[in-house]
Amino acid sequence: MLKKVYICAPLGGNVRENLRQVRKYTEYALRCGTAPVVPHFYALCLNDNNHKEREIGMKAGQSLLWFCDEMWVFGDVVSKGMQKEIDFCKTMNIRVRYVRDSEMRKKLGGKTNE
Repeated sequence: MLKKVYICAPLGGNVRENLRQVRKYTEYALRCGTAPVVPHFYALCLNDNNHKEREIGMKAGQSLLWFCDEMWVFGDVVSKGMQKEIDFCKTMNIRVRYVRDSEMRKKLGGKTNE
């Protein structure tokens, strides 16, 4: 059974660009031999600019955290939504790992900034 890792990264603001980045984070997690849990993809069904729809996506994503083995945090910025998820993990004793771009480059090569 693969380790389940929750992908924590910025989504709001430039949703299109952030989703592009999340695809790389997901590929990295897959190539590390894990089963990534990626709630960012809810933004393909919900409007992240609509407060009610964003809350639906946030709650759905957070409800998946309880069964994850770890949370992997990506990106240079920790948004308010990300901080809520990180705090939840600390409360639930779920390991939080911060993944650096240099680690991703080792696994993905030049793909990290495409």
